Amino acid sequence: VKYTPTTVAGVTMIDIEPDRDHRGFVSQSFCTNEFSKYGLAFDVSQTSVCFNYTRGTMRGLHRQPAPHVGSTLVRCTRGAIAAVAVDVRSGSQAYGSHVMVELSADNRRALFLPAHVAHGFQTLVGDTEVMYQVGGPREPAGEQGYRWNEPEFGIEWPLPVTVISEQDASWPYLKGRQLALTGAVDAVSPRGVLMPECQP
Repeated sequence: VKYTPTTVAGVTMIDIEPDRDHRGFVSQSFCTNEFSKYGLAFDVSQTSVCFNYTRGTMRGLHRQPAPHVGSTLVRCTRGAIAAVAVDVRSGSQAYGSHVMVELSADNRRALFLPAHVAHGFQTLVGDTEVMYQVGGPREPAGEQGYRWNEPEFGIEWPLPVTVISEQDASWPYLKGRQLALTGAVDAVSPRGVLMPECQP
């Protein structure tokens, strides 16, 4: 397995290295010891599948706050997606920076997302299936999000958005945003808003 760091600290591309013969191939796709060797803290507690009917479907940007925060491993098992990770960790010198990676059934690439990083994806073809392995119990009610077209992030999505949930379409923009849980105003940095409860 090949591990490739991205421009967002901790976010790592993972590519299998198939052992092929006349039958096909076999490849390891996850190993606790190897993850530890590369500094990827990950203790899988849940696996979920997400199916998307339409090309251009947008999901995200999402993140889980404490105490439900955990790392995530994303893989596209059917079709293809443009997966995005955004650094929203409090105090990060790279706050607001992002990386976009194509994951597909053909390239079999996975993307490791450390805790407190926001993520989302857009489908590049119809009938696309995405598998999530998460390192903490997901709590939908406590999920926080960012607008897919947040100006501070400057993400250039590959396609027009065709389908998006009402929630994802209405996350507040960072400018002037307030924390729902505390009512405190976020501290604004030159790169955007720093979320006080997002500790790296």
